[in-house]
Amino acid sequence: MSFSEEFDRLPLAQWRERSLAATEQEVRESLSRNHCSANDFAHLISPSASRLLEAMCQKARMITQQRFGRVMRLFAPLYLSNECVNNCRYCGFARDNNIVRITLSLDEIRREAAQINALGFRNLLLVAGEHPKLVPASYLAQCIRALHDTFPSVSLEIGPLDTGAYRELVEAGADGLTIYQETYNREVYAAMHPAGPKRDFDFRLQTPERAHAAGFRRIGVGALYGLADWPLEALALAAHVRYLQKVCWKSWITISLPRMRPHAGHFDPPSPIPDRELVQLTAALRICFPDAGLVLSTRERAELRDVLMHCGITMMSAGSHTEPGGYTGVGRDAAPPAKPGFPTIMNAAGSPCSTQASGQFEIADSRSPGEIARQLQRFGYEPVWKDWEAALTT
Repeated sequence: MSFSEEFDRLPLAQWRERSLAATEQEVRESLSRNHCSANDFAHLISPSASRLLEAMCQKARMITQQRFGRVMRLFAPLYLSNECVNNCRYCGFARDNNIVRITLSLDEIRREAAQINALGFRNLLLVAGEHPKLVPASYLAQCIRALHDTFPSVSLEIGPLDTGAYRELVEAGADGLTIYQETYNREVYAAMHPAGPKRDFDFRLQTPERAHAAGFRRIGVGALYGLADWPLEALALAAHVRYLQKVCWKSWITISLPRMRPHAGHFDPPSPIPDRELVQLTAALRICFPDAGLVLSTRERAELRDVLMHCGITMMSAGSHTEPGGYTGVGRDAAPPAKPGFPTIMNAAGSPCSTQASGQFEIADSRSPGEIARQLQRFGYEPVWKDWEAALTT
């Protein structure tokens, strides 16, 4: 039975009520346990738990150091393409947005990768919009093979594929896959995805299982916080992680914590999660999933990332660009005009914009990789630029 078959039978409403009604004593009892149940997780993300946030963060930090040591894995995203056939209401790459579109050539990708390599990274995340014609699995496999000798760890954040296509990417050298469900609320999901293959909620929900069958070493999941009630999203995510850790046991499960950020187009998140609650959620995930990797991107501002790194985070992006060609500008001169039928893209001064490709969202932490590494060291952590070597397993 797949998780999508179990999903609709989850007692999410009951867990949510339990969370809202949790007492401080129940939170303390959940915090004292070595193994967390679904009810314990509900207690730890409750309003009452907010009053015990310092104790939660202390336990989360202790667990993280026990399981992972005082290290922080650093990675960089390399955006291959901002072409997309989906029309997600909350995404800068949505097909109806009037932005400059680029799909990088292999030579351009090598130049981008060389710049990322020069910054110190050996852990690379390839990101692309979903476009079966312009960004097919064969193109992705070529990109992976072109980069694998330089980057021992190459992961992917792409549209869902079938098991056979994923197996092709694993054989090319990819070892990780990240797939956000975006929202676990079926009604909200349908409203946020009015057009494109991404409308298929269940196909996306089953993606981690197909990725496991294809042989990915690491599988990352998450919800995009801001689209729906965050405690319900967190409860569904926790159930998903529990299922994956049990069924997809050959893969290491990681959890990302992305929040909505400004992007091309206009979208106001209907259910934002405040900073304090994000800290609480991070600590709760670490306490209940001690062996999971927790991933934090440059969506969050520097000051908050400096707090969250003490509350269970084990992987961070640094120096990120969310547009194709962003590290070197390789796609600027060759960028095509905006989509036919759209007006010329103008900047705030009323002049035509340059042909620089548009990003998926605005980053909030603009520190360089070196600055972030030095901050980690000041806090007593060791920045790790390379965390995987396939040769060690052969």
